[in-house]
Amino acid sequence: MTDYDLIITGGTIVDGTGADAFLGDLAIIDGKVAAIGTADAPLTGDAANTIDATGRIITPGFVDCHTHYDGQVTWDDELNPSAGHGVTTVVMGNCGVGFAPVKPGKEEWLIQLMEGVEDIPGTALSEGMTWGWETFGEYLDVLDQRRLSIDVGTQIAHGAVRGYVMGDRGAANEPATPEDIAEMRSIVREAIEAGALGVSTSRVLGHRAMDGEPVPGTFAAEDELFGLGYALADAGTGVFELAPAGADGQELVKAPVEMAWMRKLSAEIGRPVTFALIQNETEPDQWKELMAESLAAVEDGAQCYPQVAARPFGLLIGLQTHHPFAKRPTYVALAELPLDERVAEMAKPEVKEAILGEEDLPANPDVLFDGMTAFVQMMFHQLYPMGVIPDYEPPAEASVVAMAEAQGRDPLELFYDYLLADNGRAMAMMPIFNYVERNHDVIRDMLTHPQSVSGLSDGGAHCGMICDASIPTFMLTHWARDRSRGEKLPLEWVVKKQSNDTAALYGLGDRGTLEVGKRADVNVINLDELTLHSPEMVHDLPAGGRRLLQSATGYDYTIVAGEVTRDHGADTGARPGRLIRGAR
Repeated sequence: MTDYDLIITGGTIVDGTGADAFLGDLAIIDGKVAAIGTADAPLTGDAANTIDATGRIITPGFVDCHTHYDGQVTWDDELNPSAGHGVTTVVMGNCGVGFAPVKPGKEEWLIQLMEGVEDIPGTALSEGMTWGWETFGEYLDVLDQRRLSIDVGTQIAHGAVRGYVMGDRGAANEPATPEDIAEMRSIVREAIEAGALGVSTSRVLGHRAMDGEPVPGTFAAEDELFGLGYALADAGTGVFELAPAGADGQELVKAPVEMAWMRKLSAEIGRPVTFALIQNETEPDQWKELMAESLAAVEDGAQCYPQVAARPFGLLIGLQTHHPFAKRPTYVALAELPLDERVAEMAKPEVKEAILGEEDLPANPDVLFDGMTAFVQMMFHQLYPMGVIPDYEPPAEASVVAMAEAQGRDPLELFYDYLLADNGRAMAMMPIFNYVERNHDVIRDMLTHPQSVSGLSDGGAHCGMICDASIPTFMLTHWARDRSRGEKLPLEWVVKKQSNDTAALYGLGDRGTLEVGKRADVNVINLDELTLHSPEMVHDLPAGGRRLLQSATGYDYTIVAGEVTRDHGADTGARPGRLIRGAR
């Protein structure tokens, strides 16, 4: 008999509480932290397994509270990209889209809703998803049977509830009747009591289904929104999450108007309200007002938590995603070629001359994202080559336009050549939000605000546009170690921000810190060598669906409930991850 299942020895423990890091050992029994030693009082006893963490940091597993694995979790037990970035718990069901409840025969409608809003290939969802539920409780029962590499918790989505209760009227965003609202409230309450961590909605005009219709609930009146919120009060638990109107600069209503009802709702139901907050060019200082309102709301007994992104929020531009030549007739004729063949053709001088000299074909208004080429061209002044080791805080002079001006070249011609680099796999960053001043100072102010929560990774979503599921790694490399264009953030603070704080928002008090009795969700990280690599496009989803993945090196081990799930970047096959039912 051994004293412990696992001992991690000689590392620098960053325990997630915000306390100073210290040299020590950590012991695990039955999936929980059993003992913590220090340099002055090292652990004694033996263990079935030992990890030497000399020169490494030991952190809690990271808790990502804003993901969209709602479909992927039914077929994929590894849950990349999050699993590769030290994440041991994810919360999904955000932004008002999800897959339960669902009327029999309406599954494809929910798939198209998810595809349109979150850019998850519908063919992958259609082929990969295993259904077998109608109610939200039945959906949780299905997830309960899954054996995963990480833990998952989920929220019930307003869009699915509205469609279930109101049918075509709900999908068309017609006003809800009192009877509709009462039924929605009952369904949400039952979902929370079954184990949902909250309810989510979206009021952003840009969130649209594949048919171009806004997400059900986008225009919901206050009585409907409060009906969802009162369901949390009925159940006595849960979080109200939303993408608020006006936050992205498209004004359904002014974002501060949204803040007023969110503040009122939280105070009335006694539950947290968390909402996406980004800086937009239309109103670049609006975020300050919303942050101030969130802090002032505390005085009213409200709990309003802005979810902020740790880096610029935008698109990845390349031949495999979106780019400014996609609607040029000569390129269109080549677009279906395999990438290597396409690059070889585009490298021919006559093909390059033809593409650069052509006008765009008109976008098809009936095809979602078909107008992306025009959008990329409109935002061309905010385009930055990323490099092999991506730079997310490039100076203004590093933009494509600035470099072209310095070299006396046409920006489009310069970028054409760049797109062919690395055999057509080169990527550029187009920061649409959070980069008005061309630095990260605003992001730092957002992150360090007392009410803010680190979120918006969208893990599992926006498969052809971004890969922000890597944000937990970016927090460590950029904010704690490498930032050169402004102030960094303390390592202890960075770890707490994405473990303890995110867990606390959703009432997951059993994790997020390395303390005796807590879950043994742990990372052993070579911080000196931790590297975030360039995003790459792979086609590994069902039906050959594409997604951007961004790998990291430097994670020696990731441990979930005491079991090593990743060993130096490789999945071990261990599947200790389970569905989280409710706060604990």
